[in-house]
Amino acid sequence: MVSRREFLQAVPLGALSLAAAGAPLALAAAPAPAAPPPDKPIAVERVVALVGDDVPTRSIYFPQRFKDAMGADTDIGDIYLHEGSVEKLEKRFAELLGKEDAAFMPTGTMANQIAVRILCGDRRHLLLQKESHVYRDEEDATPVLSGINPVPIEGGTGEALVASIEAAYNQRSEDPYPLEIGAISLESPVRRLDGSTIALDTILRIAAVAKKNGTGMHLDGARLLLMSGMEGFDPKTYAAPFDTVYVSLYKYLGAPFGAILAGDKAHIDRARHVRHIFGGTIFRGFPAAVLALHGLDHFAERFTRVRAAGEALLARLAGMPGIRIERVERGSNIAIAILDPSVADGLQERARHVDIVVGKPDNGRLHLTFNETILRKPVDAIAKVFTPA
Repeated sequence: MVSRREFLQAVPLGALSLAAAGAPLALAAAPAPAAPPPDKPIAVERVVALVGDDVPTRSIYFPQRFKDAMGADTDIGDIYLHEGSVEKLEKRFAELLGKEDAAFMPTGTMANQIAVRILCGDRRHLLLQKESHVYRDEEDATPVLSGINPVPIEGGTGEALVASIEAAYNQRSEDPYPLEIGAISLESPVRRLDGSTIALDTILRIAAVAKKNGTGMHLDGARLLLMSGMEGFDPKTYAAPFDTVYVSLYKYLGAPFGAILAGDKAHIDRARHVRHIFGGTIFRGFPAAVLALHGLDHFAERFTRVRAAGEALLARLAGMPGIRIERVERGSNIAIAILDPSVADGLQERARHVDIVVGKPDNGRLHLTFNETILRKPVDAIAKVFTPA
């Protein structure tokens, strides 16, 4: 498991999505016999980045990307998140997730916090995984903004989650001042567990416990669509047990910011009201909505191809000397390569020669994250950089 800070330290900054416009990527523009100067820009349309969920780009290319995404559609403008491309995006996600309505949110943190505030109501405890973004990465937003007490539970993404949640409810009959549980928030895939996901059967069992106790269910599905291509995955079916669902617009759909919160009409009407209270009714959301709509077109088909290419690469690497592959349980788009020193030494430099970005191995452990850039080169060409010089 790699923390966000460790990830940022391990990956060349220039490889990250939306790098500063003036900051060149420290990679070669084309194969060369010698290492390129560290400040030589890369042609980002050719890079294969085995890090991050999104396709790397530069801010300087934003105007052209926006123009391409807009196409001939001139009805894009919104006013305070009403109408235009924002409304189109909301309707698109409501349909995709099988919900009555959806609301644009400026950030994922706001989407999560509004959801749990609405679902908890006057019952001031929230059950959530101890590894979850809401608990670990949103500071004290839950108690400070809404007076709700987070109750972290064990189980990660496995079946043990069910037992942990049942134990939290059973505790109510034992204590003189029982926890009044208003909602359960589940993250899937879980970033802090290397993209591991919760099986639908486990979710359905948790949903049955929640229903029995009159408790709301929220899905932090920031990376939900990265499950596209997993056996049996359908976003509408996966989202069905939840009252509210959050999906990120910028982690892999190419938007510069933004999130979607979906649910029934009553919940989303309330969410729009709370969004305004939290200061989230920004004047214009269309720059994010246009790009997210464009990224959403055929995303499931594209990411199914990504998954197939990733599987082919892992199979190729597993057959090479000095490499062992560790699978993430119910993994979305991350696997771990265990590298002998002969393979790890100089790997980043070898990759940089041919426009491939890999993270820095940590004691021989290398996280491989698959995104759409893996489709830019044949699998054998990518695997070749793992051969010692």
